[in-house]
Amino acid sequence: MSDLRQALKDNAEAVNKMMDSLIPKADGGQGKLFEAMRYAATSGGKRMRPFLVVQSTGLFGLTHQTALRTAAAVEFIHAYSLVHDDLPAMDNSYLRRGKPTTHVQYGEAVAILVGDALLTLAFEVINDFDTHPDPVVRANLVTALAQAAGARGMVGGQMLDIQSSGNELSMAEIVRLQRLKTGELFSFCCEAGAILAKTPGRARQSLSSYAHDLGLAFQITDDLLDAAGSTAETGKSVRQDAENNKPNFVTLLGVERAKSQAQILAQQAVSHLDQFDSRADLLRELAQYAVDRKF
Repeated sequence: MSDLRQALKDNAEAVNKMMDSLIPKADGGQGKLFEAMRYAATSGGKRMRPFLVVQSTGLFGLTHQTALRTAAAVEFIHAYSLVHDDLPAMDNSYLRRGKPTTHVQYGEAVAILVGDALLTLAFEVINDFDTHPDPVVRANLVTALAQAAGARGMVGGQMLDIQSSGNELSMAEIVRLQRLKTGELFSFCCEAGAILAKTPGRARQSLSSYAHDLGLAFQITDDLLDAAGSTAETGKSVRQDAENNKPNFVTLLGVERAKSQAQILAQQAVSHLDQFDSRADLLRELAQYAVDRKF
C-alpha cells in the first residue's frame, strides 16, 4: 500500500498546484472571494476524485496536463459542494479537514459566493482549449460533468438526503440516494479518461461499474467513520447523521454488516478492471484503501 499512498500524496500536490494556478489572484473587492475560494479548494483532503481522473486518463495514455486540468475541475465542484453542505441551512458543520469550515472562517454570504464561483470555474476550466483541443470532446466532458453534478446527480442526491431526515429508508432507497450524492461524480471521474480518449463502449462501462461499487464502499466507510470515528481522526465534525436524524448504511445494517458490505463492494470493484491489466493496479489498491481508511 506504500506505493498507493505515495501516488495519492504526489497526485494531491500536483492537483493542489494546478488548482492554485487556476484560481485568480487579485486585490481589491474580489480579493477576499479569491482568497476564500483558495481556502475552500486547497485546504487538504484525500483528493480521491482527482486521483480517479488522473488514473483513468493514464489508462489511455493521455497527457498529464489534460488529466490535471480535468482533475482540478472535479475537485472545484467537490469543494463547492462541501462549502454549501457545511452551511447552517444544510449540515451546519463547523470543522472540515481539520480547519474551520468556509462559512465559519469567512461568513455565510461569502461561503455561498465561494461555492457559486468554484462551480462555474470548474466548467470554465474543462471547456478550455488547454484541457483538450477537440471541441466535441470538451462538449461531451461538460455534458457528462453537468449531469453528474446537477439535479440528476450530486445535487439531486443532496435533495434526497435532506428529505431523508426523520424517515426510515430501505436499502434500495439509501443506495439510490448515495448513488446520486456520491456515486455519479465518482463515475464521471472514472469515465473521464474514456471521454477524453474518445473510447466509448466496453472500457467506459467497466470503469463506470468500478466507480459504482467503489463509490458505495467509500460511502459506507464514511458512514462508519461518522458513527464511530473521532474528530481528531477524521478532521471534520462527526455524528452528523445521528444529530440530523438521517438514516444511512450503518443505521440500516449495523456496524459489522456495514463493514462486511463495504469489503464485498471493494472486491466487486476490482473485478471490473480485468481488461486493463497492470495499468489499473493503483485503482485496484484504491478500492481496498477506500474501506481501510480512517479519515
